[in-house]
Amino acid sequence: MAALQIRAIPWVSLWFAPSPDPKSIAFICSIKHATLHWAAAAIKQFTAGLDADSYAHTPLVYSAVERKFEIIGEALNQLDKAQAELAARIPHLPQIVAFRNQLIHGYARVDHDTVWEVIEHSLPALETVVNELLQELGQG
Repeated sequence: MAALQIRAIPWVSLWFAPSPDPKSIAFICSIKHATLHWAAAAIKQFTAGLDADSYAHTPLVYSAVERKFEIIGEALNQLDKAQAELAARIPHLPQIVAFRNQLIHGYARVDHDTVWEVIEHSLPALETVVNELLQELGQG
């Protein structure tokens, strides 16, 4: 009878790894490196070469973009809970979290033109602010 072999699944170790201190600078930096930066880059990649109309008529793209915005909104929501003073320096934070909530809970009412405007105008500004905060903290 062969011995049962259990292969390690990489994400399992991540799932059960101890959580970092949410008030640490490392946690704050992870918002840029592991969340916001990655998600924003993905949004740019997904929408490269598209215009608002193409975006609105490509379900695979708009679904992926909306998911990345949900991730960004949740990361910033968690930042607000962990470091409210720092989060308060991010312009329009309540609106960003509300946008995330609308995408998650109001999916039947998502306005693709609004999402496109956020992609074109608000996302670059958010990236700039977060990068500036991280540089100020010596983490950028």
